Amino acid sequence: MAEQIPLYPVRSAAALAAANRKRAAYFSAAGPGLGADRPSRYQLEDESAHLDEMPLMMSEEGFENDESDYHTLPRARITRRKRGLEWFVCGGWKFLCTSCCDWLINICQRKRELKARTVWLGCPEKCEEKHPRNSIKNQKYNIFTFIPGVLYEQFKFFLNLYFLIVSCSQFVPALKIGYLYTYWAPLGFVLAVTIMREAVDEFRRFQRDKEVNSQLYSKLTVRGKVQVKSSDIQVGDLIIVEKNQRIPSDMVFLRTSEKAGSCFIRTDQLDGETDWKLKVAVSCTQRLPALGDLFSINAYVYAQKPQLDIHSFEGTFTREDSDPPVHESLSIENTLWASTVVASGTVIGVVIYTGKETRSVMNTSNPKNKVGLLDLELNQLTKALFLALVALSVVMVTLQGFAGPWYRSLFRFLLLFSYIIPISLRVNLDMGKAAYGWMIMKDENIPGTVVRTSTIPEELGRLVYLLTDKTGTLTQNEMVFKRLHLGTVSYGTDTMDEIQNHLVNAYAQMQCQAGGSSTASTPPRKAQSSAPKVRRSVSSRVHEAVKAVALCHNVTPVYEARGMAGETEVAEADQDFSDDNRTYQASSPDEVALVRWTESVGLTLVSRDLTSMQLRTPGGQILTYCILQTFPFTSESKRMGVIVRDESTAEITFYMKGADVAMASIVQYNDWLEEECGNMAREGLRTLVVAKKALTEEQYQDFESRYNQAKLSLHDRTLKVAAVVESLEREMELLCLTGVEDQLQADVRPTLEMLRNAGIKIWMLTGDKLETATCIAKSSHLVSRTQDTHVFRPVTSRGEAHLELNAFRRKHDCALVISGDSLEVRLACPRPVRLSSLEVRLACPRPVRLSSLEVCLKYYEHELVELACQCPAVVCCRCSPTQKAHIVKLLQQHTGRRTCAIGDGGNDVSMIQAADCGIGIEGKEGRQASLAADFSITRFKHVGRLLMVHGRSSYKRSAALGQFVMHRGLIISTMQAVFSSVFYFASVPLYQGFLMVGYATVYTMFPVFSLVLDQDVKPEMAMLYPELYKDLTKGRALSFKTFLVWVLVSIYQGGILMFGALVLFESEFVHVVAISFTALVLTELLMVALTVRTWHWLMVVAELLSLGCYVASLAFLNEYFDVAFITTVTFVWKVSAITVVSCLPLYVLKYLKRKLSPPSYSKLSS
Repeated sequence: MAEQIPLYPVRSAAALAAANRKRAAYFSAAGPGLGADRPSRYQLEDESAHLDEMPLMMSEEGFENDESDYHTLPRARITRRKRGLEWFVCGGWKFLCTSCCDWLINICQRKRELKARTVWLGCPEKCEEKHPRNSIKNQKYNIFTFIPGVLYEQFKFFLNLYFLIVSCSQFVPALKIGYLYTYWAPLGFVLAVTIMREAVDEFRRFQRDKEVNSQLYSKLTVRGKVQVKSSDIQVGDLIIVEKNQRIPSDMVFLRTSEKAGSCFIRTDQLDGETDWKLKVAVSCTQRLPALGDLFSINAYVYAQKPQLDIHSFEGTFTREDSDPPVHESLSIENTLWASTVVASGTVIGVVIYTGKETRSVMNTSNPKNKVGLLDLELNQLTKALFLALVALSVVMVTLQGFAGPWYRSLFRFLLLFSYIIPISLRVNLDMGKAAYGWMIMKDENIPGTVVRTSTIPEELGRLVYLLTDKTGTLTQNEMVFKRLHLGTVSYGTDTMDEIQNHLVNAYAQMQCQAGGSSTASTPPRKAQSSAPKVRRSVSSRVHEAVKAVALCHNVTPVYEARGMAGETEVAEADQDFSDDNRTYQASSPDEVALVRWTESVGLTLVSRDLTSMQLRTPGGQILTYCILQTFPFTSESKRMGVIVRDESTAEITFYMKGADVAMASIVQYNDWLEEECGNMAREGLRTLVVAKKALTEEQYQDFESRYNQAKLSLHDRTLKVAAVVESLEREMELLCLTGVEDQLQADVRPTLEMLRNAGIKIWMLTGDKLETATCIAKSSHLVSRTQDTHVFRPVTSRGEAHLELNAFRRKHDCALVISGDSLEVRLACPRPVRLSSLEVRLACPRPVRLSSLEVCLKYYEHELVELACQCPAVVCCRCSPTQKAHIVKLLQQHTGRRTCAIGDGGNDVSMIQAADCGIGIEGKEGRQASLAADFSITRFKHVGRLLMVHGRSSYKRSAALGQFVMHRGLIISTMQAVFSSVFYFASVPLYQGFLMVGYATVYTMFPVFSLVLDQDVKPEMAMLYPELYKDLTKGRALSFKTFLVWVLVSIYQGGILMFGALVLFESEFVHVVAISFTALVLTELLMVALTVRTWHWLMVVAELLSLGCYVASLAFLNEYFDVAFITTVTFVWKVSAITVVSCLPLYVLKYLKRKLSPPSYSKLSS
């Protein structure tokens, strides 16, 4: 529909009035029932009537449709339906064929409908339906489809199919031109190499899958624990997963060895975030005395049908044998998704989804066979050559006068001129690709680089869009505390010792005051107050700020057990509580960085559970705080809070921290927060505003009663809870502003600048939060400091998307930041509404998950992509793995340009496989992306050299090699055409047997193939001037223009060689063959020398070796050469004369061109 949207308004005032009258008449005629509902619906649309003034406006008939019918054609555009024979002739036959094919495919690949399920604990046999095996399969083929699949992939290209037909034709005696081996040997060689390469790749994939599927897990049964393979796990099994072990399937979390009833898991292979996520066990099963009691209860889990969304889950846990039955709602925090890793404790879960139905597999697309743009271009040129071949053969038969069985002559001419399309083209190009891959892996400047797909190295030289992940790719995902700002004073990394001194003084004063008050001595307080007021003020403010940072978080300190104790009590007794043995676990690395900083300045978090936490002061005193309430961070609220009670003083304090946009309206008036937040953001720091509010016991009791009441409400629970919390968030005391830096990978900024100068547009696709993504985009200089950013606000309807796109269209040279995460929207209409292809009945208001990105892509896909492509940089945050792949495909469809995706986590695999060229980084997030990618690197900075040097040279070398091999076939076909024309259009071959095989192999192969060593500029120069890369994206190295130049050169040289030999030949015909073939070989060797731009010693060796092979073979080819004649001076001067006439003009033209119109690289090399 987006393509049919005109860019300017088309509705007039009269049309509007007529439409409104028509609408009103329709609803009044429809009766009171419908009329009562509909006006409220259209009232919303009329409110956005000013959309007509916007450039993205649709025509009137488009807006007359229901919002649910936007995907249908406007009524005015529906034409008369064709019937009968007219319909069949005008495209009906195509429709019938397509329908039949789709039906057959659906029969062969019928997908089982996904349904919700009831899973009984430990009873897989009670499952009502059959569920898929829990096995991972990344193989492309099986034992039956391997050979047919590989052959299909080869012969779907015109080039290979043509060679197959030509080779098969030699089995027909009337069409036989030469020996069978001259046709079948090269084709067999190409197929053998391809099949062997695919077989090795497939075997490696099989081994990797087998390794994962064979991992052993403990399964809990009535008889105790048994070991099972990952692939044998079934829905309903109770699986025990140890610390640092991969979770084999999607499970509901039932029990843990952790006393708190919760555990942390690492989700880096699922969503790309290395932050640890806190998961909570089902309270009913966690409370059971022993592990074996799971079989003594009668309980089941009801789970929603499998779906893509990794951030949501709806289900219920029911225990039937208790009185009354226990019902517990399950959410995302009670789930353990496959491919995540347990980070703390041992967990027990019940399997609910296996194999293809797990979230990780559903978010991974099937790998596609990637074909390079150069191969597609050569395929097009091959088709053009075939047309030339057919035309030339038809001309020959026509000049023959269609005498005798002319169709046989036509086929013989087609075979005689078949060298126009040389089979050695595929052999040379495939060997060239292998050579480029070897060069990349041997490059000492990019150590550890692995080429996993050897068929597309030239793609690295044609890229226009680079789509990169953030976490672990651009950043190291290591947070470092950099700045603390108190409004009047700011502390950086070099002044942290001052904070430490302030903290020591503050706690020393507190101890003195506590000691003084215990002995009832008031005078010390008086003496204390005589200290400088400013000094004490700063110390107390620093103390309050550090204490707030140390308390307001979701971090848990963890101590590793020294021994392998079986029982929890023993393990706890055996734990080492020293500072060296302590690690911090949290759902965000920012949180850990803040707590580590408070530890570095003297205030250490030593323990935490669900109800309390303990801090150790610089003097070694332990402060205990009771956690009364915790308000977790959400993407909507952009803040988190905690209410704590100090055990020593019984003071209740509400601490809160969050993004400046959320906190600015909550804290008391100040004149510095906005300015300092801007300053820190420009330095690339992630800012958090910290505030507090003291509460009396009465205030807290009132809040707690209202909060608990809101949490128990059945309707609008989220809104009511938020409203109660917001009643506390008023006039809070601003304590400080913190700045944390996410350290970038080495040389990220110069690498991104190099890529931009090379004309590559960079998009950042990340699953992280909007603020974090924007901050990293600025700190990495993906978005320059002077550049504006347009944050695409959340939209939930077509009207909002329309307005937002227009707001963005009016901005120029502006980076786009758009979010792909889901928003909760409340629609209070009492009837079904179709939204995102999903009908939801809203009898009572309930949240419906939407996505800004999806809404825009549904209605304005073309416009959104067009506007985004004009931006200097695009940042997409909160992207799921499938959304990342979808964005890559959109760019490919709408721009037709080559895309490259680079990432380091399992969540980047879909994007890497969807892109034309996928690059994986081996990093902290494992090797999943690296194994699935076409190229694997160890550092992001290596991308620069991979593209600027290897990508550029691979493309230019392959373009030169491909055209030269075509020239080699064209020149001999031209000579054949001249020969046949002179001898009365006879379909007789000029060169037979070994001469043709030798010409394509030992006589010219080595010099031609040595073009893969050619380079126009040195690697250092290509890195220094990335602008050279820009020329490649236009495809000028291999185009119809350059191809036609080579065709003209071939016709000229072939004509000169053949006519020269005919003019100068002696009495015998064998002399024509000797003179012309020798001149042909010499011409090819000289043409290689003409084409080379930088000589390599192997090129000289190849030239001399080929010439030596030819001279040596003359003594043995008595069948074709008269040895007595070729040793005479006459033969030498005739061959020399013909060769000079064929090559000298080309050398002169090349010299003049370099002088008058030198290419860009020649200016640098000179």
